[in-house]
Order: sequence, then structure tokens, then C-alpha cells
Amino acid sequence: QVQLVESGGGLAQAGGSLRLSCSASRRTFSNNVMGWFRQAPGKEREFVSAISWGSAGTYYADSVKGRATVSRDDAKNTIYLQMNSLKPEDTAVYYCAAGSSILTRAAGSYLYWGQGTQVTVSS
Repeated sequence: QVQLVESGGGLAQAGGSLRLSCSASRRTFSNNVMGWFRQAPGKEREFVSAISWGSAGTYYADSVKGRATVSRDDAKNTIYLQMNSLKPEDTAVYYCAAGSSILTRAAGSYLYWGQGTQVTVSS
């Protein structure tokens, strides 16, 4: 069973930055696509970013493109999401996901999910 633990969330001001981390409990993630999703209050979960095995490919939602950078360290079983120029609309619970075989924004393709970390951006 793969366990994913997110960290790095918190309170930030608009225009600021945060770096989210997601650690996996097992090294299976090195062969899979990893993703970040978020869910704001009263809204559906939405795709943020994804990264393929070996960092060969990355994929971003239009809403964060140019402001977010996803990366992974397979030796540490960890992926990261660097978010810059934060906006109040980035406020959400951010979830790490694993287990997809393709680089996709479809949440249904990911088999494993973390518990989420809250990001709050004040204006």
C-alpha cells in the first residue's frame, strides 16, 4: 500500500510563494506519474500539475502555468510543487496523487491519494 503525505501548506500573502512536498511510503512511485490536485471550499477537485517518471514530462493547469513548478526526487520518494505569485484563488486543500501510468489531468487515473495540505492565500 502506497501512502502519500503532503506538507508545506500554510498561510501566505498574495504575491508570495509556497513549496509543497509529497513523500511516498514506498518506492513504487518512481515508475508512476505523480500529480497535484486541489479543492477549494464548495468546488470540485481540480487538476494542478503532474510529472512523469524520471521527470521526463510535466503538465500544468492553465490556472497555474507560469507560476508553478513541479519536480520530483526519486531517490527521496518525494515530489514538490513550487507555487509563486500566489493569488487568493489558489486557496484550497492541495492533494498529492500517485499511480497513474499516463501524464494526465484526469483524477480517476490516479490510484493513491494523500490526505491533503491546506494552502490559504490572503489578499
